[in-house]
Amino acid sequence: MLTQAPKGTKDILPSEIHKWQYIEKEIAKLCHDFGYKEIRIPVFEHTELFQRGVGDTTDIVQKEMYTFLDKGQRSITLRPEGTAGVVRSYIENGMASHPQPVKLYYNITAYRYENVQKGRYREFHQFGVEAFGAAGPSIDVEIISMLRLFFDRLGINQVSLNINSIGCPVCRAEYNKKLKDYLSPNLDKLCETCNTRFERNPLRIIDCKEEACKKITAGAPALIENLCGECHSHFEGLKAGLENLGIDYTVDKNIVRGLDYYTKTVFEFVSSNIGAQGTVCGGGRYDGLIEACGGKPTPGIGFAIGLERLLMVMENQGITFPEPKGLDIFIATIGEKADRYAEKMVYQLRKEGLSAQKDLIGKSVKAQMKYADKLGAKYSIVLGDDEIDSGKAVLKNMETGDQKEISLDTLICRLKM
Repeated sequence: MLTQAPKGTKDILPSEIHKWQYIEKEIAKLCHDFGYKEIRIPVFEHTELFQRGVGDTTDIVQKEMYTFLDKGQRSITLRPEGTAGVVRSYIENGMASHPQPVKLYYNITAYRYENVQKGRYREFHQFGVEAFGAAGPSIDVEIISMLRLFFDRLGINQVSLNINSIGCPVCRAEYNKKLKDYLSPNLDKLCETCNTRFERNPLRIIDCKEEACKKITAGAPALIENLCGECHSHFEGLKAGLENLGIDYTVDKNIVRGLDYYTKTVFEFVSSNIGAQGTVCGGGRYDGLIEACGGKPTPGIGFAIGLERLLMVMENQGITFPEPKGLDIFIATIGEKADRYAEKMVYQLRKEGLSAQKDLIGKSVKAQMKYADKLGAKYSIVLGDDEIDSGKAVLKNMETGDQKEISLDTLICRLKM
């Protein structure tokens, strides 16, 4: 067990880390262009935050959270998502007094105890955006357009947008009565989880993945057809905004999202090439969440993308990632005098912002050159007593094989050319 990672976790190896770094760089550039600033939140929070923020009727809270008592007997939970922690930070740090809207993004690890499958892990990486203080549909349009542009920049062209509205507490209360009337004759056919949801949050039954439940809910009344005037107007504004930007969408009345805090707009971007679980990212509006967590009533909206699933989409589409910059130069050495000289030279090269390496374990010259090739070095030189005494060495282009004698004093200038 000492040499095996826990189930549901995965090492990101040096051979693939450049893919992650590329996406993270694009995330930072995207958020900068849209005026979103990075926030970093704790890996763990008080359990009550997620019970109240995520919702105690959700699968996350009921089945998937990593919760434990710390040494002070406080109930602590590893974050299963990012929104609740960002909301807590917004309240605690008085961001309500900042110029509105407050626009934040995060790039975190999150933790859920769930069935492990391709692209889904118990420790996973999540990029998310949250915006607080804007009530109208314009911010909804901006958030969705941000994702559309992100996919375009990454070269992802097989992702479609689905939108829906799940209303506000006013119209949802009326809808829940209709939904319960529809579901009541079939309660004995619903799964155990849906039966527990029936009284507390019947809307969540629409999101059940059990085949028997899906058949029953297929003919259920749609919430989008039972919106109050304000929610209907908001949704129409969202559609008009997307059409104004030329962003294609499909209205999917079955999107309710898996978290209790959503209101009005909900949306998903779905890929056709990652199997049955094709949702790449999801998000929506949560106008009551900050108040539920102890803050003043403040509208909010956000989204989250699982980076593992995003990488899967990109790889399945054959998207190539920029290769990392290789080593500028490898200095091979013969003898202790040359090794000391190279040690100093490598240090000077690095001070100048160049990537340089030398032998560290006493390889033969032949083995050193093979190692330089494996490192992807652009150039190499071999130093021995003669080179040090003369102050000259042969600079070899590792790609073309071309060689040229140079003065060691001019090496830095040549490499920077």
